Amino acid sequence: QVQLVESGGGLVQAGGSLRLSCAASGRTVGSGGMGWFRQAPGKEREFVAAIIWSGVSAYYADSVKDRFTISKNNAKNTVYLQMNSLKPEDTAVYYCGRSASVNYSNNYYRQPSYDQWGQGTQVTVSS
Repeated sequence: QVQLVESGGGLVQAGGSLRLSCAASGRTVGSGGMGWFRQAPGKEREFVAAIIWSGVSAYYADSVKDRFTISKNNAKNTVYLQMNSLKPEDTAVYYCGRSASVNYSNNYYRQPSYDQWGQGTQVTVSS
């Protein structure tokens, strides 16, 4: 079982930046991919970004593309989310998930594709 721990959340002003990290431990991530989802109070959890672990393909929600960048360090079993030009509507708890699906490239945006989740990290963007 892979244990996921998010970090890097905090309070920033609109237009600022944050870099989230998600470190995996307990078992090396070797297939599928990892993704970021977020959930704001009163809203459904939504897809933010995802990346294939053994490759370089990355995917983004329309709401964050060109502002957020997902990356990974395979040797460190860590995935990152660089968040630039933050907006108040980005405020949410951000969760890291791992998917072992062989069809990850077709299911990266679906919550059921992920079998492990981190505890979440709060991101608050003030105006």
